[in-house]
Amino acid sequence: MDLQWFVKWFNSPYYHILYKNRSLTEAEDFIQKITYYLQLSKQAKVLDLACGKGRHSITLNKLGFDVLGIDLSEASISHAKQFENEHLKFEVHDMREVYHPNEFDAVFNLFTSFGYFEEYEDNFKVFEAVKQQIKSNGIFVLDYLNAEKVVTEMIPYEEKLIDGILFKLTKSIENGFVKKEIDFEDKGETFHFEEFVRLIYFNDFKKIYENEGFVLDKVFGNYLLDPFDEKHSDRLILVLKK
Repeated sequence: MDLQWFVKWFNSPYYHILYKNRSLTEAEDFIQKITYYLQLSKQAKVLDLACGKGRHSITLNKLGFDVLGIDLSEASISHAKQFENEHLKFEVHDMREVYHPNEFDAVFNLFTSFGYFEEYEDNFKVFEAVKQQIKSNGIFVLDYLNAEKVVTEMIPYEEKLIDGILFKLTKSIENGFVKKEIDFEDKGETFHFEEFVRLIYFNDFKKIYENEGFVLDKVFGNYLLDPFDEKHSDRLILVLKK
């Protein structure tokens, strides 16, 4: 496993091409639903952890929240900065490290922006950093893949033609991770990237968040906020309280 695969891949322009069709409407609808459920104050300060190009941050800001988006990818943050305003900022930062202690009313980590690290202890570091950054009674929302369904319904190979580039995607389970190999050619050059996302099940998360002092408020199974079912739900969305 390449320890820095996520740095290389997330900073690549091809990452954004491959995932360009992620639904902005779905993201906006989910943010509206989850913030309505949370009943956050309009003055709430929100941290979007591993924000990518900022689609969730932008939606949170449009709803009236003061938002900081952080991400390890310099390319993503460079893109996101064009959307900055007085109450929406973006910075390059590693989510395993504290940015501003005791400052946020809510922290969001969305669309499986977690579980990349080879060392399992790094998952605890993220939770510890979040705990230090949210205020007393603050909220942590973590949106992750449903490991049970991913394993049972995995498609080993598929191809996607996007912007004239044929992406060949091979998936497998390797040492407790979902491994995705991404192969393609562009402008006469051959490329190969890899993604690794750890298979973290609901009971695994329970051990992590309880160890870090969080209490489970609610668990949802999709972006419509339906109840979580380990065998059938598309997502595992944890709502945790400090």
